[in-house]
Amino acid sequence: MKSINIRILKHETRALMDRIATGESVEITRHNQPVAIIKPVEARRNRRPRPDFKGRLQAIYGEKLLPETATELISEERGER
Repeated sequence: MKSINIRILKHETRALMDRIATGESVEITRHNQPVAIIKPVEARRNRRPRPDFKGRLQAIYGEKLLPETATELISEERGER
């Protein structure tokens, strides 16, 4: 595990985060005393898949296009058009 001081953390944060994203853990020190360990997050395995909204809309409406977008309908409702 690489050890760095707080000054390096402040000035090279982006490069440090890139290293952590590739799987490396880093120990942060202040006055040569360890104060923290930054390590990559474990992958989430129990994540549910997102609904297929586009597929649902195509199943309901097919290739039919509405004459106005939702934005236009809301603007009209608010009296902005």
